[in-house]
Amino acid sequence: MYKHILLPVDGSRMSERAARHGIELARALSATITVVTVTVPWESHFSREVAVVVPDVIIPRNEYDRKVEAAARSIMRCVTDVAKAASVAAKAVHLSHTHPYLAIIDAAAAEGCDLIVMASHGRRGISGFLLGSETVKLLTHSKTPVLVYRDR
Repeated sequence: MYKHILLPVDGSRMSERAARHGIELARALSATITVVTVTVPWESHFSREVAVVVPDVIIPRNEYDRKVEAAARSIMRCVTDVAKAASVAAKAVHLSHTHPYLAIIDAAAAEGCDLIVMASHGRRGISGFLLGSETVKLLTHSKTPVLVYRDR
């Protein structure tokens, strides 16, 4: 069946629940997982803001990059710790892309994943990851099967 599951996460409660579900599925199938979090590059995040015209007005690029990287590491560590406790082999990948759904599709291909498990919706935050609309785009464009987790 499935041998390598991709778990896109953004730090929201829903994405954490979806990841836990993916980890349970991986354990049942003796599969491995790759946890991916996608952040939006500074220039994309602030493309309509004054920061593009006057850098450092909102958040300087290097500060933004530092905060995004720290947030991504924290988000991924939470999921990989759960996987480790469940005895599921896990790898973590942080990607930066203007379109998170494309980064997820690319990550699934690059990592050789045969299933993507993600939440039906989430939040928009420092990660810039929109799970609701990103899920729809992923379902429309992914050649890898997608399991959409919905909270009960």
